[in-house]
Amino acid sequence: SITLGLGSPEKILDELTLEGVAQYIKSGKCKNIICMVGAGISTSAGIPDFRSPGTGLYANLQKYNLPYPEAIFQIDYFKRHPEPFFALAKELYPGQFKPTVCHYFMKLLKDKGLLRRCYSQNIDTLERVAGLQGEDLIEAHGTFYTSHCVSFCCRKEYNLDWMKEKIFSDDIPRCDKCSSLVKPDIVFFGENLPIRFFTSMKMDFPRCDLLIIMGTSLQVQPFAGLVGRYWTCSAYTLSRVTITVCADPLFGMLGFGGGMDFDSDKAYRDVAHISTCDDGCMALADLLGWKSVERRSLISMQTKAGQHGKKSVKIF
Repeated sequence: SITLGLGSPEKILDELTLEGVAQYIKSGKCKNIICMVGAGISTSAGIPDFRSPGTGLYANLQKYNLPYPEAIFQIDYFKRHPEPFFALAKELYPGQFKPTVCHYFMKLLKDKGLLRRCYSQNIDTLERVAGLQGEDLIEAHGTFYTSHCVSFCCRKEYNLDWMKEKIFSDDIPRCDKCSSLVKPDIVFFGENLPIRFFTSMKMDFPRCDLLIIMGTSLQVQPFAGLVGRYWTCSAYTLSRVTITVCADPLFGMLGFGGGMDFDSDKAYRDVAHISTCDDGCMALADLLGWKSVERRSLISMQTKAGQHGKKSVKIF
């Protein structure tokens, strides 16, 4: 109706800027914030993202002699050739890196009682290291915390310590019960997302007051399709990603749907803040009066990370 000029949208933000988002949060009207995050929020911790030209993970897999980069996360290829995945898993295994500013900002949202849920594409578990709990998270692409035998007739479960021992001893993990491969519970291409992803989004999105998207190019479905569910939500703030996504290709061509609109004459709700993810979070924390809290959290966790030998990120 807005696109056809049959109605005018409710104005939520005083201005379509980060300052406007901060004022909205401080007004008390914003009570349920959802974060959608991808690999870009972990790059400052030293973990590569997937698709950045030259530096992304897919651009640096030549040593594994893959038929194509994405094969390392294809379930059929994994069952035939598990060695490349487990070699990569050893390099990126959880526990070697520390959370970034973005991770701690989401923890601050939780501490302030504002975070309804974090929907993450990441498998690095840094959201948990920063202090988010299982109920705070939808790990859309799975987790390293548990592993299962790939045999449908077995499906025996293994814990993180068991898998870590196998990976770091350069053994291909195999089931004690049936000798089939054992795979961490991360979602490969060709596998279904966790059921909780679908059940939670039906409860969370209708209640969402503010959606914060960081570090994802929104190219992988069905995660990217979540944006199309937000036509009932109030505002978005986007770090690093400058694309507009429509829920449905046909609706997108017609100008309908749940796509983000940052700069058209009809823009009224969506905000693009172009910066690194960490800088964007620090800027918003500053506008909210939380910057000193964010910095103290970082220093405290930086100290703990140093004590445990984790790779750290520079505090600015």
